[in-house]
Amino acid sequence: MCGIAGYFALTPRPLAPREVLGRMVEAVRHRGPDDGGVYYDGRAALGHRRLSIIDLSGGKQPLSTADGRLWVTFNGEIFNYVELRQELIERGREFRTKSDTETILNAYAEFGPQCVQSFNGDFAYALWDRANQRLVMARDRMGVRPLYYTVHEGVLVFASEVKSLFLYPGLKPELDPLGLDQTFTFWSPLAPRTAFKDIHELPPGYQLVAEHGVIKLTPYWTLRYPAREEQRRLSQGDAEAQVKALLADATRIRMRADVPVGAYLSGGFDSSATTALAKEHNDRLRTFSLEFESPELDESAYQRTLVDALRTDHSSLRCTGPDIAASFPAVIRHTERPVVRAAPAALYLLSREVRDHGFKVVLTGEGADEVFGGYDIFKEALVRRFWARQPQSKWRPLLLRRLYPYLGGLQSQPAAYLEAFFRTGLDAADDPLFSHLPRFALTRRISQFYSPELRNTINGYQPLEELRSQLPDEFATWHPLSRAQYLETRCLLPGYILSSQGDRVAMAHAVEGRFPFLDHRVVELGAALPPAMKVRGLQEKYVLRQALGRALPREIVERPKQPYRAPDSESFLHEGAPDYVGALLEPRAIARTGYFDARSVARLVTKCRATGGAVSAGDNMAFMAILSTQLLHSCYIEPLI
Repeated sequence: MCGIAGYFALTPRPLAPREVLGRMVEAVRHRGPDDGGVYYDGRAALGHRRLSIIDLSGGKQPLSTADGRLWVTFNGEIFNYVELRQELIERGREFRTKSDTETILNAYAEFGPQCVQSFNGDFAYALWDRANQRLVMARDRMGVRPLYYTVHEGVLVFASEVKSLFLYPGLKPELDPLGLDQTFTFWSPLAPRTAFKDIHELPPGYQLVAEHGVIKLTPYWTLRYPAREEQRRLSQGDAEAQVKALLADATRIRMRADVPVGAYLSGGFDSSATTALAKEHNDRLRTFSLEFESPELDESAYQRTLVDALRTDHSSLRCTGPDIAASFPAVIRHTERPVVRAAPAALYLLSREVRDHGFKVVLTGEGADEVFGGYDIFKEALVRRFWARQPQSKWRPLLLRRLYPYLGGLQSQPAAYLEAFFRTGLDAADDPLFSHLPRFALTRRISQFYSPELRNTINGYQPLEELRSQLPDEFATWHPLSRAQYLETRCLLPGYILSSQGDRVAMAHAVEGRFPFLDHRVVELGAALPPAMKVRGLQEKYVLRQALGRALPREIVERPKQPYRAPDSESFLHEGAPDYVGALLEPRAIARTGYFDARSVARLVTKCRATGGAVSAGDNMAFMAILSTQLLHSCYIEPLI
């Protein structure tokens, strides 16, 4: 894992000085504190900051072929590099290092730009083909690693993080109102849009080729599900065997490293499963966990159960509200977008703990819910469809109470409240976004706090319509569960889970997360499995629990899904809260940035403070969205504190 940056003249013209490249690379030093390097010629400039994990002495970048015709700067890992290297050697290719980076160069030399199809990994790279005067950039299938770019005066400028781009001459940061509106609907912008105007994110599974003055973006991999009539016929036993075998191999190749590999352990089934699989390759596996003061959020009892069962060498970090508030400005500097929850801050602190213990790599369980149908929103959608067939039923909506046993506030609400909340979109069962309409509606309550200026700028833009227009042509032929899985994987996973809550806060401390459940072979198998094997009744991830549960304690296997959460507005409104909170939320600061209505924000802050943060989910998200947007503006647009 590393940080990359650079620029390429689309047509021959003078390049910005080498010193510019140096500053861009230095901006992502946190991603690669071990080493750095640059390549600079009359057409292309490639920069790199290295986090040494594989071939510690021989993997310096930018790396070239022996003849200097190909150069690459690369962030991430090619997990199947051992097998790919052998295949390329058999084809006559020669290697000078033992690094996975060199497999990219030789695969490109052998297969051209389509070499990306050969890679099983989490990656973002820029490859300069001097012979053909062609720059090729690619990003991994699931969007684990980031890659941003823009075009300025005929020059393609790219980097792992947006902050590097603004060090290129003439590029000035400005928040994008539509990017904000998407964030306050989907929790993040939809790539290629970002939170910044005219800054683009290369979408997951895409490749960019720039040559002859033209930039061409093409998908090299797309997530697809079978049509209902094409559902795969597979026995339960065969499905379990395939899932177990693929996940075992996905974990095995993700244990490849020349440094120690640890694991995150939340106490849920997913991280417990990856920890158990990793333990087979490292009997002295080190695990890391978060603890919280609130019993509703804390999962330490389940963590201890698994640690005792697997006998891992365990470290636990107790995270408090003041800890979250103190770290939040740094978190937003790294996320480079607003967030609607405080959860990224706790993971930022955990990654610091990992690094303090001398670890650069951790396995984590993200992706299991998206791939195997684990989120409550999937079961919620099935119940709502069942309810929609008899919309006047009084008992069918009561099934929704069974989905959120960990939300005490929701459980205490009267039936009329639950019915009103979950009825959102109930009469639109044919809407392709049916499964997510209540969530999108809840998040869009943030728009109630928009300033008149922001509303005028947005001018009636409808993010849901844009998402509908981007859905695959065959989307309507998929099973409802498959549609919901696609939306979760398309929206929340790359932009929030793997970015704000993943790569950005881990790499802030030079820690690489690895995700066995997001191996593309596992993802493709999960998509092909019959929906009834993923959600059976109200049992989520059924086939996964059957395949891997025998190696885990029963209380972990039978435990209902509980999403990872951290204390939100209450973290920022306690006595002795950091000065920046009041400074950014006071009316003059709100009016100065111009995104939100100062009076509405003042009422929200008063409400959150009076209740100690015990407000609705919508109010909590609005508070976090407003505070993080103000921080983002102060960090990148103009200082407010």
